[in-house]
Amino acid sequence: MTRHARNCTAGAVYTYHEKKKDAAASGYGTYSQRVGKDSVKGFDCCNLTLQPCRNPVITKEGYLFDKEAILQYIISKKNEYSRQLKEYERQKRKGEDEIAELEAAVKKSQLKKFFDGEKNIASTSVKSNGGEASQKSVSNMAAGKNKELPSFWVPSQLPDAKLTKMNKPESKVLCPITGKTLKMKDLIEVKWTLVNDPDDKKSLIAKENRYMCPVTHDILSNSVACVVLKSTGDVITSECCEKLIKKDWKHPLTGEQLTEDDLIPLNRGGTGFAATNEGLEGRTSRPVIQA
Repeated sequence: MTRHARNCTAGAVYTYHEKKKDAAASGYGTYSQRVGKDSVKGFDCCNLTLQPCRNPVITKEGYLFDKEAILQYIISKKNEYSRQLKEYERQKRKGEDEIAELEAAVKKSQLKKFFDGEKNIASTSVKSNGGEASQKSVSNMAAGKNKELPSFWVPSQLPDAKLTKMNKPESKVLCPITGKTLKMKDLIEVKWTLVNDPDDKKSLIAKENRYMCPVTHDILSNSVACVVLKSTGDVITSECCEKLIKKDWKHPLTGEQLTEDDLIPLNRGGTGFAATNEGLEGRTSRPVIQA
């Protein structure tokens, strides 16, 4: 079969391969693209501000935050909880008042029904003695009913309108990344070990290699898995943790005894498209060309 036969455009059927080739050429469909280095958050950057941390703290799950940013987040959530709690209590009191008013209205209606019944008995006896009974009005606005009817042009006053019930707000502050309970006392201060390079005169932010492992002096970056020691906040490489610490379970700098809970893996940079240094691939959906 010749090349021309494979790419025949005179056929009445639009084949799958032709459609796929035309879609790739026209820019339609879904395509994948690897996320670049500039799109990945730095390993020493805050998960809220996306900037290098000045006073870094880490959660038990290994997410890094700037202390100032996470404090502002917790305070804002506490203020939001207070506002929602006041609104909930106000709505609750309003509901209790409405129930009390409804009970009072029921009692008033029962009394009115009783007195109306007494009047009907009296009017019937008068009519039977030759008197004339008063004629009832057929208007729905008579006898004070104009005050009972709702304003039908206001949606909130319709007979079937119901008050939106507000649930009691959650008092716990949740982590913005994991959604788990976040407490300030559970945050652990992180201590970085600066790279001592006398030839590099740049500022700390401008330096490409800012921090290193205090034990092996390996440069820390997004490509290096790190572990935070809970007792002191030192950041070491995972390789150092596997080869040194997990042999005798002692702190390599202070010599104190460690446990598995004292090792917190540091979650490194990532974006909304990608996991941490794994599968750095973004998928974008575009209009699909159809035959």
